[in-house]
Amino acid sequence: MESREIDQVALERARTGLSLLNYQAIYDGFGAKGISQNDIKPRGNVLTFNAWRALGRVVMRGQHGVKVLSFVPMSRTDKDTGATVQMGRRPRAVTVFHVSQTQAIGGGVKAVQS
Repeated sequence: MESREIDQVALERARTGLSLLNYQAIYDGFGAKGISQNDIKPRGNVLTFNAWRALGRVVMRGQHGVKVLSFVPMSRTDKDTGATVQMGRRPRAVTVFHVSQTQAIGGGVKAVQS
């Protein structure tokens, strides 16, 4: 998968994920960084590095995000048919960043949905 495709998949997963388990960790983590709870909107203005790139933004150098738990799909290729077979999901630690920790790529601004 190319970088652009990875970014789009990351954005789709961030926007459509069902788990609410990370919300408290997100509020606590960014609150400790001085960001008001009213300014924190998980899946709106708190996304992964690749999801921000898909929106035309990049995390600024030196910024530290908040670690959360995500579930990523597992798949394998069937040796007989060559088809990709989904095998379930596995937990993975990922880092999310608040919009205030990002900047537009190349000076262009893309709207961030809240």
